[in-house]
Amino acid sequence: MKRIVLTLAIAAIGFTSAYAQTTQTAVKQKMTAEQKAEKSTAKLEKELTLTADQKQKIYAVELDKYKQTEAWHKQSHADRKAQKDQHIASKKETDAKIDQVLTADQKKKLADLRAARKTKAQDRKDNNKGPKPSDKIQE
Repeated sequence: MKRIVLTLAIAAIGFTSAYAQTTQTAVKQKMTAEQKAEKSTAKLEKELTLTADQKQKIYAVELDKYKQTEAWHKQSHADRKAQKDQHIASKKETDAKIDQVLTADQKKKLADLRAARKTKAQDRKDNNKGPKPSDKIQE
């Protein structure tokens, strides 16, 4: 009798924890283009201390970028090379539009932030690769 009660209790705990995990992940929703643009604009405003006019212009640029990205994701994935080229061209265009809005000090600070992000991403990429064959000790 004790075994049956103990088995049922363990099963109930297992099912409860499994259910709790699935409901937490299902609640998370995708952000809209407007929400993404607002979030990235707020981040730039915090990092670069933008004026109200600059914030409004950068929000418009970011919103355009995210709407374009959503449109690309809805297209078929047939031609990856063409899509990659489109993304690169769009990024350059977005960066140019943002640079027109910023002051010289803000441009320098943004360039420093981008360089720091790039090195951080490269470090993360290098750490995930594992040891290189040349790093192995030769005996």
